[in-house]
Amino acid sequence: MAEKPVISNTSPLIGLSGLNLLSLLRDLYTEVWIPREVENEFLAIDETIHREVLNNAPWIKTVNLTNPETPPNNSKLDYGEAAVFALAEEHGAHLVIIDEQLARQEAKKIGLPMKGTVGVLLEAKEKGLIDIIKPLLFALQENGMYLGDSVIADTLSEAGET
Repeated sequence: MAEKPVISNTSPLIGLSGLNLLSLLRDLYTEVWIPREVENEFLAIDETIHREVLNNAPWIKTVNLTNPETPPNNSKLDYGEAAVFALAEEHGAHLVIIDEQLARQEAKKIGLPMKGTVGVLLEAKEKGLIDIIKPLLFALQENGMYLGDSVIADTLSEAGET
């Protein structure tokens, strides 16, 4: 039986590519799946640049949902998030990488293993793939990702950088 997939939503792709650290996904998980809906969201931001990003990241595999009726219409989730959840359900995902608070709450509620962009950075530091997280957190903020003070403080504490 094939290994269970790791599936990412759009914001971790944006965050890690903005840090020029998308390769962490390959280093940590070998291959990461994204539903077609997430690919479309990512490309809609800047098709030229993001198409090149995906072309240079063959470890990111775009996967169509088996059931075209999914993703389910869940008012709490946007279409990309719903597609991540549907793909995770279809393939018994090992992990979903998702940042949005409502989606994370939903993942927790249904028992779906998850982490966000910051969690990926923490795992990368634990495995010696990056040396320091603090400047990366500030770069994520500068690139438009909302990280609350408590998230930053907790992350730095967990990373041993306080």
